[in-house]
Amino acid sequence: MVKPALSMKPTGWFQVAWSAEIEPGQVHRMKYFGQEMVAWRSTSGNLTVMDAYCEHLGAHLGHGGRVEEDRIICPFHGWEWNGQGRNVCIPYQDRPNPTRRMRTWPVVEKNESVYIWHDLEGREPFFDVLDVFEAYSDGRTAKDFYRTYPEGTLSYSGLELHPQYVMENSVDLAHFKFVHRAANLPVSLRQEFEGPIAYVDFEMVFGATKDKTVLTPNGAVHGFGHVINIGLGIGMAAFEGPDNQRVIVTVTPVDDETSDIRSSVWLDRIPGDDSPHQPASLERRQRYANNQFEADIVIWKHQKYSDPPALATAEGKGFRAIRKWAMQFYPDGELGSASTPHLQTAGTDAGPDAPERAAFEAQGAAR
Repeated sequence: MVKPALSMKPTGWFQVAWSAEIEPGQVHRMKYFGQEMVAWRSTSGNLTVMDAYCEHLGAHLGHGGRVEEDRIICPFHGWEWNGQGRNVCIPYQDRPNPTRRMRTWPVVEKNESVYIWHDLEGREPFFDVLDVFEAYSDGRTAKDFYRTYPEGTLSYSGLELHPQYVMENSVDLAHFKFVHRAANLPVSLRQEFEGPIAYVDFEMVFGATKDKTVLTPNGAVHGFGHVINIGLGIGMAAFEGPDNQRVIVTVTPVDDETSDIRSSVWLDRIPGDDSPHQPASLERRQRYANNQFEADIVIWKHQKYSDPPALATAEGKGFRAIRKWAMQFYPDGELGSASTPHLQTAGTDAGPDAPERAAFEAQGAAR
């Protein structure tokens, strides 16, 4: 394990739960960005994420706190707080305390998930979480897929990895051959890194697999991947081919050293089946998808952030672009020890690649 070199306090949206994990009336304990939090859902279904410690005398609302209608009640002295973090009742006096307020976190529910907005500067969210179906223009909707929770979900807690490792995976096309058994190196079709949303498209052929349900007649899997990175916390992908699944991988810092990572997979629906959840016949396909995620986990959880990395010439453009793009999510003074997107490409000083290497070095010097 190697402590991440980059700051663990980037700005953006980060997953803290799947929606179905927080039922009405339930108090859900969690810790992210070094803060103890609780998520709770009112009896009408409204979701709140707030700091865990009561503003009265500091009791943890996740240990004995309860939800009544649209309020969470402290187990220590019965103080009641609403979804906006305001004290609405002190049971042993005739009026609440209007001067103290529990911190609440901006929260959205989308993609069967709960996301909170983190920003050290306290700004309101300035970009949105995209819908994993509406983000793509292939005409498919949620009705064309089974629900992801719980069959299509997988999570690991407390790993010493940084969200940027995972987002950089989208431009690391060479790893598909060695980690995911691709038959050849994918072909890059699009890489756009402007604003808080990034787009990467590629074409590839997978090698042999025991899962016959995803094979083409010649024994390989040919298709396209369309990746969308939403800040540093959310990476979603649509795959075209024999298996048209949707995937989201999220990484959320827990503290200055560790993160939780989650995978959500939506498998395309079998024609004529209108059940909400995957049938048992798709268990192998789901396991195949999980295996791809777990193969990445083996690398990520032992990875060290390399700055500058020694790259093959063809890799330089993508890594330079995504590392420059990623810098926008780190507030001033929070870049960590790896604060520049410098890159080093491999090769000799002469030959056909020399002009491109010279351009890389010139751009690096300009930065």
